[in-house]
Amino acid sequence: MSDLTGKTILVTGAGAGIGRAIAVAAARAGAVVIVTSHHDNGAETAELAGNGAQWVKCDVTARDDVEAAFARAEVIHGVVHNATSRLSSVPAKLLDVTREQWRDHADVSLLGAYHCAHAALPRLPEGGGRFVVMTSPAGMEGSPMNPLYGVVKGGLRGFAKSLAREWAPLGHTVTAVSPLAATEALTQAFANDPTLEGRLTRKVPLGWFGDPLRDIAPPVLFLLSDDSRYVTGQTLVVDGGRFMNL
Repeated sequence: MSDLTGKTILVTGAGAGIGRAIAVAAARAGAVVIVTSHHDNGAETAELAGNGAQWVKCDVTARDDVEAAFARAEVIHGVVHNATSRLSSVPAKLLDVTREQWRDHADVSLLGAYHCAHAALPRLPEGGGRFVVMTSPAGMEGSPMNPLYGVVKGGLRGFAKSLAREWAPLGHTVTAVSPLAATEALTQAFANDPTLEGRLTRKVPLGWFGDPLRDIAPPVLFLLSDDSRYVTGQTLVVDGGRFMNL
């Protein structure tokens, strides 16, 4: 894995799944990790990560929460915005979506990304900060079961591109990662749509879903490391070859 020794990395939505895997992997790579989550499971992630990892309860839709989490360190070398709405796995047709559902998705993914960027900028090291947003295949091809999830994940790609252009003169990189991994959320998606697992598997040339810790976290660590200093504004797709034309 990429060497993150001496770096401080903040991960949102790190209570479970891919966020937890990234936090644990970053700590194993030498980073001091600030684990943020809306629920208390973030404390377990910090314990699993070790290496001085600390948990901060944080609602990314609340600017004060985010500022308080970032205030745990004077310098934050890298940020991973992984938090998603609690409704991400709840099926909802577009015509049935309520304003509250729309706001929940948009606030966690998009407003949360803005809050993180705003809090991160004054704390990023001069000429070399890393900012990563976690998007999804749903942001590239849409989602028939949860269109709002596809909307906000697509929006995060636009956010990353715009921020990458704005921060480039400062030397900071901004990237997106689109993973396909065996997580609790994917298991729930399969339960919601019994045909999904078969359809997805047929579309993955490698024929299997990635492991969050072994397959998804290492590419994210690369984007957080100094080795990725010339990569910005891109979406790294980590999905066993499902998308090959980006």
